Amino acid sequence: MKSAYLLWFGYYLALPKAHRHSLGQRIDTAFINLIEIIAVATFLPKDEKSGPVRQTIGRADTLKVLLMVLWESKSLDSRKYAALSVRLEEIGRMLGGWSGQLRKQNSPAARPGEK
Repeated sequence: MKSAYLLWFGYYLALPKAHRHSLGQRIDTAFINLIEIIAVATFLPKDEKSGPVRQTIGRADTLKVLLMVLWESKSLDSRKYAALSVRLEEIGRMLGGWSGQLRKQNSPAARPGEK
C-alpha cells in the first residue's frame, strides 16, 4: 500500500488544479486512510481483525472507482492509471486473502473443543 501511495503522490502533484484540490485530495485522503486501517488491523488480536479488513476492502474498491473517474475525466493519463490499477489489484488480492484466512481462523470448525 505504501508503494502505491508513493506512486500516487507523484501523480497527485501533477494533477490539473481543478482536480488536485477536489477529487485528487479525496483520493489522497482515501490512500492515507487505507494505510492507517491496515496498520491498525495488523496489530489487533485475530478475532478483532475481520471488521477492519472488510472495511479496508470496501474502501480500496471505492478508491479504484475514484481513480477511474479521474482517468475518465482525462486528469490522469492511461499509463499512470494503469500503473496505479495494477498495484491496487494486487492489494485487493492480498486483502481478499487476508479476509479469507481470518474467516477460516474464526470459523467454529477452526476452534477445536467448541460446539
